[in-house]
Amino acid sequence: MVSNYESLATWGTIIYFALLGILLLTGNVIRRKVPILRKSLLPTAVIGGLLGLIIKEAIVRPLTGYSWWIDEAQIDKFNMFLNLVTYHTIAIGFIAMGLKVNEKFKIKTQRAHSYYNGMVIVTSYLLQGIIGIGITAILAFTIFPVFKTGPGLATGILLPFGFGQGPGQANNFGIVYENFVNIEGVLTGFTGGQSYGLAISSMGFIWACIGGVIYLNKVYRKKVTGEESEVRLTSVQEVESPDEIPVAESIDKLTMQIVLIIVVYGVTLLTMYGLIQLASLSPAILRLVGSLIWGFNFIFGMVIALLAKKFFNYLRSKNWMTRQYPNNYMLNRIAGVVFDFMVVASIVSINIEDLASPAVWITFFLITTVGGLATMYYLHKITKRVYHQYELPAFASMYGTMTGTASTGIALLREVDPYYETPAATDLVTGTTTAIIFGFPILLLASFAPNGVTQALITWVVLVILYILMVWFLLKKNPKR
Repeated sequence: MVSNYESLATWGTIIYFALLGILLLTGNVIRRKVPILRKSLLPTAVIGGLLGLIIKEAIVRPLTGYSWWIDEAQIDKFNMFLNLVTYHTIAIGFIAMGLKVNEKFKIKTQRAHSYYNGMVIVTSYLLQGIIGIGITAILAFTIFPVFKTGPGLATGILLPFGFGQGPGQANNFGIVYENFVNIEGVLTGFTGGQSYGLAISSMGFIWACIGGVIYLNKVYRKKVTGEESEVRLTSVQEVESPDEIPVAESIDKLTMQIVLIIVVYGVTLLTMYGLIQLASLSPAILRLVGSLIWGFNFIFGMVIALLAKKFFNYLRSKNWMTRQYPNNYMLNRIAGVVFDFMVVASIVSINIEDLASPAVWITFFLITTVGGLATMYYLHKITKRVYHQYELPAFASMYGTMTGTASTGIALLREVDPYYETPAATDLVTGTTTAIIFGFPILLLASFAPNGVTQALITWVVLVILYILMVWFLLKKNPKR
């Protein structure tokens, strides 16, 4: 008799993680051996994810029904695992970033600067949303009526989620639009919304890495080799500072970082569950914000992590806690690990069959191309005004983040500021925090848009108004120098 531990079925999760690990290792070999990929700064996780997607769609799926160990149920189970990895890793990564201790830089910025960071990020979202819905609407009312529905037009707002917030949010809202049920209880979702959002996110990485490198080379005459980002990782920060707990004591230092993250994520879950219970008092409110609450687990996690950091600082100011428990170096490494798994899992989970329609492909290429170019131009202009002391590092980090993830933003930043002598890296963290305030209307609009064609067009108009107001404020507060 075979025990539960000897059954292959009980090892499913480990096998799936092993597959993702093999893809990451293979992607790393490919990146190091192919010079053009190394110089492009394209992350190993993206290469591994694209490799896994090709294997799944070109080799594994065609074997379905011809092999005893491959069937649609197994593929669906694997995709469900990939979706869970994408969903949770984005929150864990942002919690790790939120727990980091504040760093000191050679260039000082005013306290109000964190609000400017948030507004730069949100105006980039708004611009991408305007482009996404605008182009989708033009095509929907002319040659591609498949998009002429509320959820269909709303897929345009997946551009800022895929470009500006990465695979996690593109996945979350893609699922919402794919499974959208209108007020009459009828399923009116856009078929393939999840894969569409993830495909946008994948194209964002290409714009971040390849487009960003070309831009730095051509516009700023900055030679980008891709080598610095590999050799600096182990010396960015000290593993141990005098006032921190030792690396190995009664509890390992890495264990402490993981425990802090898990506790914060647990509090995040309780917070979201409590908000859902409050919203359930009104079915209308629950319908409006329910998917947003669960979908934005990473924002709640970031906020609670920042509150936890404030609490630690208070305890230390009162001498009730004599040692510093969060360690920036280890938190960076944890965030790096989970983001790598998030990226590779999100790309592999794309279902190419959902993108088979020519209308979808043409729309996809149009909004991502225009979105990539417009984001590049806008950030080139606005960083000269807001970050005049370090416009090049600011552009590199912001553009990499607003088309990929924080990790691609940091990868580009390391090429122009390898020793982190500017606040550009911290601007991403503080900007993400304040962007929660300025960007909250976008979250509501993202939930409002799929209710109908009229609602989607109203969403576009509101995005335009918000963009004009915020850009006007940024330019007014940061005049030309």
